[in-house]
Amino acid sequence: MDRPILKNKLYLYLTEFFAGMSVMAVELGASRLLAPYFSSSQIVWTIIIGTIMIDMALGNLYGGKAADKDPNPDKLYLRIVIAAIWIAAIPVVGKYIIIGISALLIFTVNNNFLVLAAFVACMVIFVFPLFLLGTVTPSLVKFSVDSLDDSGTVVGKLNASNTIGSIIGTFVPTFISIPAVGTSISFLIFSGILLVLCIIYFISSKINFSQAKRVPVSIILFLVCCLLGHNNSFAFWQTNLNYEGESIYNYLQVSENPERVILSTNVLFGVQSIYQKEKGPTGMYYDYAMASMFMSKNQGQKNVLVLGNGSGTFATQSKRYFDDIDITGVEIDQKITDLAVEYFELPEDVPVVTYDGRAYLNASDEKYDVIMVDAYQDITIPFQMSSVEFFQLVEDHLTDDGVMVVNMNMRSNSPGNINEYLADTIGNVFPYMLTTDVQGWSNRILFASNNSDMKQCLETAMAKETDEDIYMMMSKAYSGLQEYKPGNLIMTDDKAPVELLGMKMIDEIIVDEVAFYKDIYESQGIEGLLKML
Repeated sequence: MDRPILKNKLYLYLTEFFAGMSVMAVELGASRLLAPYFSSSQIVWTIIIGTIMIDMALGNLYGGKAADKDPNPDKLYLRIVIAAIWIAAIPVVGKYIIIGISALLIFTVNNNFLVLAAFVACMVIFVFPLFLLGTVTPSLVKFSVDSLDDSGTVVGKLNASNTIGSIIGTFVPTFISIPAVGTSISFLIFSGILLVLCIIYFISSKINFSQAKRVPVSIILFLVCCLLGHNNSFAFWQTNLNYEGESIYNYLQVSENPERVILSTNVLFGVQSIYQKEKGPTGMYYDYAMASMFMSKNQGQKNVLVLGNGSGTFATQSKRYFDDIDITGVEIDQKITDLAVEYFELPEDVPVVTYDGRAYLNASDEKYDVIMVDAYQDITIPFQMSSVEFFQLVEDHLTDDGVMVVNMNMRSNSPGNINEYLADTIGNVFPYMLTTDVQGWSNRILFASNNSDMKQCLETAMAKETDEDIYMMMSKAYSGLQEYKPGNLIMTDDKAPVELLGMKMIDEIIVDEVAFYKDIYESQGIEGLLKML
C-alpha cells in the first residue's frame, strides 16, 4: 500500500518517539488520578507499572502478528487515533469509573481492598489505550525495515526514538505540565500530540471517503473531551473550594468554613492540616502534641523543629500559646508552604525549609528541645522516616532531655499493626515512651525521650498553668498517657514494610466503616441501601 509519508523514515521515528512519550505521560498521570482515592504509595505505583508492562507486552504480541498478517499502516494509525481519544476521555470519565469500582468492591471484599480496587481501576481505565500503543513498535518495524542489511540499524533507531520519547514523557509531566496546568490538561496535551501525528498521516495519504471521515470525527471527539475535561476537579462532589491544584508531589485542595481553613492532600476524605481562625484548641492531635512543650525539663526558651510542617498548624498553634519558642518547619512540598502563607496565615517568624525531613537532619548540626514528626498520612508513610536509623538521627538532634513527638494517624488494637512497628522501632532508640489516643479521631500521639520524668514534668507544668485552653489541652493528653514497653517489631532502612502494614490498617478501617451499610445491603438489598444513603 503506497503511503508516501512512510517513505520518510523520520516520520516513523517520530511516531515511535511520541508513542513512547505518551505511554510514560499516561503512567505518571495514572498515579495522580489514582492518588486521591488509593494514595500514592509504593503499592499503587507497583500496580500502575505492572499493569502498563502487561499492556505493552500484550500490545507488542498483537502488533507483531497483526503487522505480519495485514501490513496496512492505516490500521496502525487508526489504533493510535483510538488510543488518543481514549486518553482524552480519561479526565472526563476516569474519576466516575474509580468511584463505581470502589463502591462495588467495598461491599464485596474484606481484605486487600486498596490493591484490588486500584488494580481493577487501572485495568479498566488504562489497559486498552496502552495496549494499542504497545502495537506501535512491531508495526513500525514491519514498515521501516527494507532489507536485512540495515534491519539492525533501523530497529535500533526505532528503539532509541521510543526510549528518548519515554524519557521526555517522564520529565515533562512531573516537572512542567502537571504542576503548571494539572493532570487533566496533561492527559489532553499528550492525547492531542498523538492525534495531530495521525491527522498528518491521514491527510497526507490518498484515502477514500470512508477512511477520510475518521479525521473530523476524531477531532470532534477530542474537542468534546477538552470541553468536558479541561478543568476537571478530582473532588467532584465538593464545591466552593478555595483552591484546588497540583504540585510535583501532591494533589492539593483548600476548603474553608466559618471556624477554620482545611488543607487536604491526595486523600479526599482526609485532613492534612488546618488553620483555626480564632485562638482556641483544634480538637485534633495538634492539641495533644503540644504537651511535648512541657515534658522537657527546660521550661525556658525552646527550640522546636517540625518535620512535615504542612500548612503549619502545629507551628501556628504553638506560637499562639507560647512566647518563648523558636520554631523551624521542614516541608518537602514548596507548594504547600506557599498555600500556608496564602491561606493559613503561617507566622512570619516561622522559617520553613523545603527539604526532605531526614535529609534535613543529615545536613543540620542544630539541637532542639522538641522535634515533631508529622510526616505520616494514611498508607503514605515514607519508609526512610520510619526506621531505626531515622529515629537515631532524631535522637542525635535532641537536647539531653529533649522530646520527640510523633503523630501516628492510624490507630489499631490488632497485633502487629503499623503503630506497634513504629513504637517498637522508636523504643530501640529511646528508653522512655508515652502514648495517648486522640479522642474522636484515629490518631495516636507518641512521646519519646531520654528524660524519664516526662510525665512528671507535664504534671508540674499543669499545676502551675493559668491559661484555660492550655490546661484543657494538656489535661486531655495527660488523662490518656500510657507508658509503652517496646517489643521486637523493628524497622530498618533495609526492611521497613510500611506500605503493606498501612494497607492492612486501611482494610480494618474500611471493614469497620462499611459494616453498618453491609448489614443493610444484606437484609434490605440495594433499595434499602439507597434509602439509607
